[in-house]
Amino acid sequence: MARIAVIGSGMGAMAAAARLAVAGHRVVVYERGRTHGGGVGRFERDGFRFDTGPGLLHLPAVYRDLFVKTGKETLEQSVELIQVDPASRHLFADGTDVRLPNASRAGVVQALDAAFGAGAGERWSDLVNRAREVWDATRRPLLEEPLRADWRVLGRDPYPAAPVRRGWLGGLFGRGGADGPPTLAEVARRELKDPRAAALLESHALAHGLDPRSAPAAATVLPYVEQTFGTWYVRGGMRALADALHERCRRRAVEFRFEAEVTGIVEKDGRAAGVELADGTVAEADAVVSGIDPALLPPLLGGQEPWREGDVRPEPGADTGTPGRLTVFLALRGARPGDAAHRTVVHTPDREAELAAVFGDGHGLREPCPHPTVTVLRPDDPAVRPDEDHEAVTLSAVVAPHGPVDWADGGAAERGAQRLITAAEAAIPGLRDRTLWYEVRTPADTGAQTGARGGAVPGPVLAGADGAFLRPANATRLPGLYLAGGWAHPGGGLAHAGMSGALVAGLIVEGDDWRGSQ
Repeated sequence: MARIAVIGSGMGAMAAAARLAVAGHRVVVYERGRTHGGGVGRFERDGFRFDTGPGLLHLPAVYRDLFVKTGKETLEQSVELIQVDPASRHLFADGTDVRLPNASRAGVVQALDAAFGAGAGERWSDLVNRAREVWDATRRPLLEEPLRADWRVLGRDPYPAAPVRRGWLGGLFGRGGADGPPTLAEVARRELKDPRAAALLESHALAHGLDPRSAPAAATVLPYVEQTFGTWYVRGGMRALADALHERCRRRAVEFRFEAEVTGIVEKDGRAAGVELADGTVAEADAVVSGIDPALLPPLLGGQEPWREGDVRPEPGADTGTPGRLTVFLALRGARPGDAAHRTVVHTPDREAELAAVFGDGHGLREPCPHPTVTVLRPDDPAVRPDEDHEAVTLSAVVAPHGPVDWADGGAAERGAQRLITAAEAAIPGLRDRTLWYEVRTPADTGAQTGARGGAVPGPVLAGADGAFLRPANATRLPGLYLAGGWAHPGGGLAHAGMSGALVAGLIVEGDDWRGSQ
């Protein structure tokens, strides 16, 4: 039985802890905060409950496998999973209103033809078919296996599209040379034709914090996964999933020590041998699993970097590059209408202005976006509202992280919140009149809660773009030190975090030459 020290109690870290405990190891989790879950938190007030992190789950099979492998109770016996239908409603500036059914290829084709005109559904379906080739080519090396040593082969974009000629402007703004594989934005314009369909595709990337102007065409896998495997909600909010995983860890005898900040990783005989805590105590271990941003590890290693020469490294400047989320929690008087969509995306009328505000205009300049794309979540869930005469609604938008924008400035936060509320009125008529109160969460709040630089939210890994969208490998240059969570392979998101935990557990149990389950 090995002793395992886990730094942080995010979803990836807990997924690794549960699997390692079942394998017979003694696991202790050290969390600097007061609770588990990392970014999957909860805000409660006056009988209203809101998720502070992701509000929906894709690829639930990841957690089904985790719960099957770590105990008698299945995922469905631990939480109530609900398939959201429609999967999403989309509102455009010209008044177009389209509802996309959950996990129905034919239904999506019909909905797009009705909203955008004949042929729009077929063009979308053709694109999703090509995205399936991306999924088939990258599912194992990107999601089910540790990052390979020859990771540069994943820098080739598997999306089956011809290279594009970008010309002088493409080079001017630094988004590729004169020729090369297409970006997601280029695929959207070329293959979908209708600007609303292009905005629909690009919104999948934006929701994951990806700039469609630079994201590879392989990002088409994001709508493919959602459309193929469905969109799911957990009764009580996604925090209920974090609670269930925490309880599973406890039942497997994982020990949690909260308000226990790790200030150093102990090395002995050339390998990780434990952790040092803020109070000066040292906890010995045979292996250490870090669930925090790898860029924060060098100070814990005496200034040494945890990756080998030639490894994928953390994204430089994540505190100024990777976007965050601006979120508004709304407590509303009045019952939720029976025909309300669980998720509505209100699209910006000016996509270029929004992308420049979030990611920069090519020169690093960012100005506040007056009309952001806003996601409106309206769960039909009695557990998140005080009674049937009230409704809990969450608004969110992808925004520049804390740094380019001073989100600690209350005025900036309030102005941003008002923009979200104004946009959401298209989805909820009379919204302001129904509002009892609202709370705002900014990237500065996210950073304070989770430790993420700038309150940035990591996106999933993608093939293509010469490996620019990959994350550091789960195994490091220091034997016995492993990386889990959204800032490590295979990237951010609930499903990907669960996968990272499975990969780390496999490496520790089976050895560093383990290549994943067959």
